[in-house]
Amino acid sequence: MDTDSEGNRTHPARSSRRADVVAAGAGILLIAAAVLIGAEIQHTDGTLQVPWPPLQAYWLPHWGPGTPAAVLVAVLGITWMPALALRLPWHRLLLATWATAMAWTWTLALVDGWQRGVAGRLATHYEYLSELNRFTDIPAALRDFTHHILSTQPQPWATHVAGHPPGAVLTFVGLDRLGLGGGAWAATWCITTGSSAAVAVLIAVRVLADEATARRAAPFLALSPAAIWIGVSADGYFTAVAAWGLALLALAATRTTSRHLAAALGAGLMLGFAAYLSYGLPLLAVLALAVLATARTARPLPAAVLGAAAAVATFTLAGFSWWQAYPLLVQRYYQGAGGIRPYNYWVWADLACAVLSTGLVVIATARRALAAAPSALHTLRRRTPNAPQAVAVLTCAALLSILIADLSGMSKAETERIWLPFTIWLLPAAALLPARDHRRWLVCQVVLALLVNHFLLTNW
Repeated sequence: MDTDSEGNRTHPARSSRRADVVAAGAGILLIAAAVLIGAEIQHTDGTLQVPWPPLQAYWLPHWGPGTPAAVLVAVLGITWMPALALRLPWHRLLLATWATAMAWTWTLALVDGWQRGVAGRLATHYEYLSELNRFTDIPAALRDFTHHILSTQPQPWATHVAGHPPGAVLTFVGLDRLGLGGGAWAATWCITTGSSAAVAVLIAVRVLADEATARRAAPFLALSPAAIWIGVSADGYFTAVAAWGLALLALAATRTTSRHLAAALGAGLMLGFAAYLSYGLPLLAVLALAVLATARTARPLPAAVLGAAAAVATFTLAGFSWWQAYPLLVQRYYQGAGGIRPYNYWVWADLACAVLSTGLVVIATARRALAAAPSALHTLRRRTPNAPQAVAVLTCAALLSILIADLSGMSKAETERIWLPFTIWLLPAAALLPARDHRRWLVCQVVLALLVNHFLLTNW
């Protein structure tokens, strides 16, 4: 509560709000340290392997055709979204959130122009589209996939194809076979699916916490700085697959749908498929366990495991072995920039990248979630947690996933996009902030996104 019975501010509320601001200030200092120290390291020996540390980006102040539209979306979103999120019927709110997220993502992408910001992003020689001509025989390509992961092997895959399981490139092969080939269609796919992740997270929060909490979180999911990297990178698409898999698991766990077994099976299929989009996405198991723990049930687990097993069996029988490919991927990682980038910088600078991609609000809300975590865990042992506790559990699970990825050393740099499937689950905790502060925090979110997108030219 922010007020007492007479409408006066309570001292604990004032103290908590000050702590939010202090936490955000600490986030700014973290970013500043990553920029200044990173610039010195990069200037001295170039080992960071990014042009504008800590982001994979170039310093290039610019504006483009998306600039006026992005500003308009930001102003309208700040002005109307918090109130509409509370008043709209639930299904209309989901559509409004998706529409706002798509508009925000498209306009930010178009700040860089159509070719540079959209159509050309996935068409470079590093990307998936450059290898489509090698998948004329898909079964043969899958059987031969691991033979081209290492850069020392004949005809090594392009960077992103080698760095991911084949589910990623096969998605774009499928689009091409449907007549939707080329960078523009690939970008449209990533933006459309990626922006839908906001809807999936809202659905999960509604059934695990409550509708009021989901409504308060909606503007922050729709207007996140993460849109810069959802538009356009394949990681936006990966984020959507992961988010919908977890949303289906939440629906199955809470029996909110009459088809809870089908939802559990679908959740397993999507989460299993996610592991074939990115080698880091098995860490979604942490969030999946958090979903089941919050719902205090393991009922969906057999069907979900069956769905995940079906995804694994499909790729394995087709000729691709995940467990044989991953060690080769580790070798390829250290053959390239991963073997040069210093761990002692990136182990903390990666966190600055995550703050830049999700906004300063996540520092304040993570503080609140961590403060609520002990009581939430205590409650979980006895009964279903209340809404703030449920959000705290999800937030802590996302933080744990990020921590594991960070300490592994396999995420040195580019975490502004690589960690999107995990960082998006930090945003619902914005619902824990006092309602009267929401517009101020939204302003911080959109201003950060506009500054980053107009002063830096981000890569993939």
